[in-house]
Amino acid sequence: MALRILAVRPSKDLLSLPWQQPLEEWDASVQVPIARGISRHVVRFVRADQQVYAVKQTREEWAWREYHMLRNLRRLGLPTVEPVGVVTGRTTATGEAIEPALLTRHLQHSLPYRALFSQHLQPDTVRRVVDALVVLLVRLHVEGFWWGDCSLSNTLFRRSAGEFAAYLVDAETGELHDRLSDGQRAHDLDLVTTNTFGELCDLQAGGLLDEDWEPFEMVERVQRRYDELWQALTSAEEFDTAEMWRIEQRIEALNELGFDVEELDVVTDWDGATVRIQPAVVEAGHHRRRLQGLTGLDVEEQQARRLLNDLDAFTASRDLQGEDPTIAAHSWLNDVYEPVRRLVPPALRERMEVAELFHEVLENRWYLSEKAGHEVDFFEAARDYVDHVLPRRSDLVPDGNVTSIAALATAVEAEASGAGEHGVGATLESDADPDEEALDEGVDSAWT
Repeated sequence: MALRILAVRPSKDLLSLPWQQPLEEWDASVQVPIARGISRHVVRFVRADQQVYAVKQTREEWAWREYHMLRNLRRLGLPTVEPVGVVTGRTTATGEAIEPALLTRHLQHSLPYRALFSQHLQPDTVRRVVDALVVLLVRLHVEGFWWGDCSLSNTLFRRSAGEFAAYLVDAETGELHDRLSDGQRAHDLDLVTTNTFGELCDLQAGGLLDEDWEPFEMVERVQRRYDELWQALTSAEEFDTAEMWRIEQRIEALNELGFDVEELDVVTDWDGATVRIQPAVVEAGHHRRRLQGLTGLDVEEQQARRLLNDLDAFTASRDLQGEDPTIAAHSWLNDVYEPVRRLVPPALRERMEVAELFHEVLENRWYLSEKAGHEVDFFEAARDYVDHVLPRRSDLVPDGNVTSIAALATAVEAEASGAGEHGVGATLESDADPDEEALDEGVDSAWT
């Protein structure tokens, strides 16, 4: 049987991978050494076209099902890994069949939950990770997706201005419906509480959580936070017609949670004395879209909120409130954001998001100002962060023994050197839709 690769963006580099071998036999030279989570399948990370891909060996039916499901979820704007293709027709040199493989693009700057907890983290990290998982589950349910296997293990986490953003990794068991029943939502919620409890107990047994920490508290938090967010996004509200201001109040409350109201169902009673409102269509990413519209930056929601706070303060400090918002945004981007980005050596920019760096510089400025007893200059705080804090970042330091930013950049460049070459003949096909756009992947301000 001939090897076949059906991919969204066909690449000849994918052909260089050793598809004639089972994944468990792939040599270390072809793999990328990054943090990986727990999986029931054999998974390997590889580099091709200057991109990192996850390769999961699975049954052909499951591979195709998950590939199409992930594509549908991304079309809905949901946070998932990006499906790249499916590899079938794999055989060994002796003609023995090998299971097909699902290809997904590795989510940059993300970590599985166990890798997060292996680092030095703040005491409330568990809360922030669990909250991110709950937000992901609610967003999936609002769009009619029943996960069927929701857990920390099937999720990747990205830092987002002191919080975390969660992304779905495994959609193998999921189903997409027009609308979920209460029973389907309850089933997912029961799964996520049970799985999360077991995963957190496992972390505790491994010494990654304090012994006196109580996992039951997080189980209760999952249920409480889910109910709160679901009610905020979907519940109906009734009031007197003299209180029409409550419509705007409801919309502003959802904006504060990071959601835009695309459609609002408004119904009056027979005599027009009372009004009933209920969000019909809500879309996550309110702050993210606002920032992207002003600056072109595409960042996580909490990062966007933090950057917008700094942009608003910058606008006030430069007395630009009366100008077109895009003019102030352009000045902020050139005078503040870009200079901070350029402080980081190019080799490190792929390892961390600039938006997260900006947030951490703000945190460092607050710390330095408290220590000095007076306001520290923003760019002085930025240079201090790059020189003294960044080299100690445990998720960036390859060998844990780096003391300067120059040494860190050198170590990262050495670690990122290329993989080996493996050739095999194959058919490469495109699954791209020609009519569909490509799918891309302390203090609040420096000026207060």
